[in-house]
Amino acid sequence: MRKSNKWQLWRQVRQICQTFFFLLFIYLLFAALQRRVAFPLADLFFRFDPLGALGAMLASREWLPRLVLSVATVGVTVLLGRMWCGWVCPLGTLLEWIGPAQVRRRTQGVPPRWRSGKYLILVGVLSMAALGSLTLLILDPLALFTRTMTTVVLPALNYVVTAVLGALYPIPLLQGVLDTVEQLVRGSMLPVKQPFFVGNLLIASIFVLILALNRLADRFWCRYLCPLGALLALFSRISLLRPAVGGGCARCGRCSNVCRVDAIEVQEDYRIVPSECVVCLDCLAACPEQGIGLRAAIPVSTMRVNKQIAWPAPGESYDPSRRQLLAALGLGVAGVVVMRTSPRAHSPDPALIRPPGAQDEETFLSRCLRCTQCMKVCPTSGLQPTLLQGGLEALWTPHLVPRLGYCNYGCNACGQVCPSGAIPPLDLESKRRIVLGHAVIDRDRCLPWAAGIPCIVCEEMCPVAPKAIRLEEVAVLDSRGTQVVVQRPHVLGDLCIGCGICEYQCPVEGEAAIRVFRVQTSETKNILI
Repeated sequence: MRKSNKWQLWRQVRQICQTFFFLLFIYLLFAALQRRVAFPLADLFFRFDPLGALGAMLASREWLPRLVLSVATVGVTVLLGRMWCGWVCPLGTLLEWIGPAQVRRRTQGVPPRWRSGKYLILVGVLSMAALGSLTLLILDPLALFTRTMTTVVLPALNYVVTAVLGALYPIPLLQGVLDTVEQLVRGSMLPVKQPFFVGNLLIASIFVLILALNRLADRFWCRYLCPLGALLALFSRISLLRPAVGGGCARCGRCSNVCRVDAIEVQEDYRIVPSECVVCLDCLAACPEQGIGLRAAIPVSTMRVNKQIAWPAPGESYDPSRRQLLAALGLGVAGVVVMRTSPRAHSPDPALIRPPGAQDEETFLSRCLRCTQCMKVCPTSGLQPTLLQGGLEALWTPHLVPRLGYCNYGCNACGQVCPSGAIPPLDLESKRRIVLGHAVIDRDRCLPWAAGIPCIVCEEMCPVAPKAIRLEEVAVLDSRGTQVVVQRPHVLGDLCIGCGICEYQCPVEGEAAIRVFRVQTSETKNILI
């Protein structure tokens, strides 16, 4: 077999791996959504994410065993370079698939120095993590892609499918087929209840922007912005085996024309930059002269300088300067200081209710990867991305919004899929004993209290035993002046766990007449009934 054919075969193997990992990522989204067989593997990709692992361990000052598999990603990178970026990363694969056919057609107008951006973002991420803040992990590519799929794509897909089936159902000939389709997809692929997520427009806009930047340069995000790519680029500088241009190169330019990340330097001489190469093998398959191959790195002290196989790889002209690194470090530190001295950071919204077991705000924020895994598996869509309720530091962390969905008494899925343990993996019985908050009745809105209208929905829905809502029969005058006997609800604070089902089911339009507030806030201490 000719060498060129061998590399074409390996290139096809890479493309098969890309497709496999992308489809696996999508499958795990749906499998976790509906508690399928693969549910325990719902966070599989995050377990191999070294940026999330390093950030969470720095911020929490703890060793997190669930993220130890990220060491394997680092090991492969040290051995073969950034294979994660070229073979595994689902966001990188998507950007490659939608990239322009003529790779170099749109790259010439983007200055090479922009590549330093991803390193500066990485420094910002890690400097903030060292101070206990994981806010910038919203830029982790796995979290970014998963968040978009969870809050934007899956709800939109469910809405479209529901709308299409509803529009076609009045046609008698199609009803049998549509019933079959509904049975197949509802509950197995798509949720039974249409999910809604706060802030999904902003999340969608950021993702669309990343896709749009792909028109400037293929895999723009990977080249210039991705902090995970930057971390792996640092490790790839000490990779032991690399694609390298050899003496048989005819300088035809085919390799640089097919390189999607522009990792082949052609200004002075043809060479492959190890820190930028994603080991896609396109250049090896395209070379007609067999002038590119895999070569072992050689320590600089034992050879005359050959940049592409020097170990460790030397710096590039677009690497950030010491001044830039110090500026990024300073901005990261300043960002944490500003976020933690804002009023909302010290007095979060009293309705900011965290998932079960995550009531210690400082510990929770130092572990949460902003991956939305918990929101994806919440059966009621009660877990929503936080905006500014807990300050900017808490951006896109999960919190319970009972008016949109309650914490199901028979569900502990959020803790089972949390990759960092920010939401502890509680068994069901332990989870049921966790107090998320306390319910408070607004007597000016509650129907029996304010209008003398019979209503015991909150008491009926309360799942705990004995019930945390007690009914008191009283004789009152209704709106017509007629004396009626109604049952007024009272919340028993020592029994209420703050699951929010009473607020969710409250029939009062608009703001519910019974609301759940954080545990031990001054607001709730004074008004609990």
